[in-house]
Amino acid sequence: MSIDLSGLSAKELGVLIRTAKKQQTLVAKRAPIAKVRAQLAKSAKAAGYTLEELFGTAAAGMKAPKTAKAGKTASKPGRKLAKVAPKYRNPANPDETWTGRGKQPRWLAEFTSQGQKVEDFLIDK
Repeated sequence: MSIDLSGLSAKELGVLIRTAKKQQTLVAKRAPIAKVRAQLAKSAKAAGYTLEELFGTAAAGMKAPKTAKAGKTASKPGRKLAKVAPKYRNPANPDETWTGRGKQPRWLAEFTSQGQKVEDFLIDK
């Protein structure tokens, strides 16, 4: 992390240094994070909970999942998308299905390129 300090005056730098030292002493006085996590886990267990139940999966020592980048299929925060039942099934592999939304799967594209119709693969005919 780099901060551009070239535009600050001597007075502003002094204030910044004092503020940084105060923050440093506050951070140094805190208990180590592993110790706090262990205390929280012990208290949660005594109450019949897990850290995952109380704080989500990120609380169990795992890093929070990164948000999806642009172009990925991710919903907006807070937006819940309903599950859609599959409409099409691969006759060669019944585990492969398609809802009819989004890009056509490769198995279906291959069949349609051979002259078959998409309607031939409907689950409920």
